[in-house]
Amino acid sequence: MIDKNVVKKLVDEWLEDKEYFLVGIEISQNDKIVVEIDHADGVWIEDCVGLSRYIEDHLSRDEEDYELEVGSAGLGQPFKVAQQYVNFIGKEVEVLDENGKKYQGVLKSVEGDNFVVTINEKVMVEGKKRPQKMDVDHTFDMNNVKYTKYLISFK
Repeated sequence: MIDKNVVKKLVDEWLEDKEYFLVGIEISQNDKIVVEIDHADGVWIEDCVGLSRYIEDHLSRDEEDYELEVGSAGLGQPFKVAQQYVNFIGKEVEVLDENGKKYQGVLKSVEGDNFVVTINEKVMVEGKKRPQKMDVDHTFDMNNVKYTKYLISFK
């Protein structure tokens, strides 16, 4: 079986002077290698091809037969790494917390493993009879949510 650390080292070498970042590497039992990369402005197919060729140039098919797939992290897919959160600051996201409650709002900030989402919700205000719509900040830990993903809008 192909060593994941070897593939990661190759990907890191290719990424070294680029603004891309690694989202994930998966290697199945039958040696199918799936590499996901991302970039703040999106991923170009030419760069996926370039990374694929770089990996193929440094792995020997004589030693092990493998299937290689290089692509971008899907737009509607859950975030996997902190850099994805940073790239979507100011954009609308959906968060499913550890208790199964969904939140939709604007990703406001990211600090370490924590991120803040501003949600427009009804809040009881002192002196008012009815709840008022207000922006409320909710802080989440990346490690304690089931998922966070970008909400695609066609407005």
